Amino acid sequence: MSLAEQALSYVRAISPYQPGKPITELAREMGLPVERIVKLASNENPLGMSPKARQAVEAAIAGIERYPDQFELIAKLAGRSGVEPKQVVLGNGSNDVLDLVARVFLAPGRSAVFAQHAFAVYPLATLSTGAELIATPAKNYGHDLDAMRAAIRPDTRIVWIANPNNPTGNFLPYPEVRAFLETVPRDVVVVLDEAYNEYLPPAERVDTAAWIAEFPNLVVTRTFSKIYGLAGLRVGYALASADVADLMNRVRQPFNVNNLALAAAAAALDDSEFVDASYELNRRGMAQIVARLESKGLEYIPSYGNFVTFRAGDGAAVNRKLLEQGVIVRPIGGYGLPEWLRVTIGSEPENARFLEALEQAL
Repeated sequence: MSLAEQALSYVRAISPYQPGKPITELAREMGLPVERIVKLASNENPLGMSPKARQAVEAAIAGIERYPDQFELIAKLAGRSGVEPKQVVLGNGSNDVLDLVARVFLAPGRSAVFAQHAFAVYPLATLSTGAELIATPAKNYGHDLDAMRAAIRPDTRIVWIANPNNPTGNFLPYPEVRAFLETVPRDVVVVLDEAYNEYLPPAERVDTAAWIAEFPNLVVTRTFSKIYGLAGLRVGYALASADVADLMNRVRQPFNVNNLALAAAAAALDDSEFVDASYELNRRGMAQIVARLESKGLEYIPSYGNFVTFRAGDGAAVNRKLLEQGVIVRPIGGYGLPEWLRVTIGSEPENARFLEALEQAL
């Protein structure tokens, strides 16, 4: 028997997460110059990182020999969110805090509920604990909360909800989410993943952190990887009841967020001008891409994130033709959508380059 066969069977059964193709990888594969490649696959901010965050990173390098101190960022997040510092859990990206929730509440003999076409990390986090994954059919490519409520079993300990959802971009109005919380048993954790929260129109936003006092089984997760432009530094966080946060911190690696990420995130929170500019760029870019999709009669899913998913026919073939032109988007056949592609909203020139390449690919 090989050493690998000694590993836990449910770990060996997991399909690894497939990230968006890196620019350098495509350059090697196609023999293309790096500067000619446009990457619109991973929902990154085309403006890069906040200038204030960049300055903070440069200053933090001077203390890089010291172990990280999370106090400042936790205090700032708590103050902005209206919770106590003991209710904030930092992660190496929001994927990390999603995994922490799973490690606390899931195990063999337990189950978690998620929606078809929802974020791939939910199955990964669930299956890595040996728990059973219950997938509910999508409703208009998004979450069907009634179906998810009906799927909860006595052994269910987590329900995963992404709002807006990745990779489809669907948004659940918050009154519906609250009504769902009111019906979920209090011994079932509801994880509300709000990675794209800052891209919501202001009129749609709700202070979900305020709900935690009423629903102590609610965990809200957010990230600095999207609108804040810090994907490469890996920093995210969870807001939860003090009891749940305490449990998550017991299994959290002590220094899971590095000094540079802590400094950048704290500074990024103070750069409202950068966030506003990123929001506006995304709004204009979304209109730019959607208008062309509509003019070509291509079906797309209305999105509330910084990306849009559209039906391309043979998704794999169209994706290959885009890659040959140096344009990277995200095929989502692994999400059960083989005819669809997801494209990140980039800068105006990047969007134009994608649309030109798509014209040829189709």
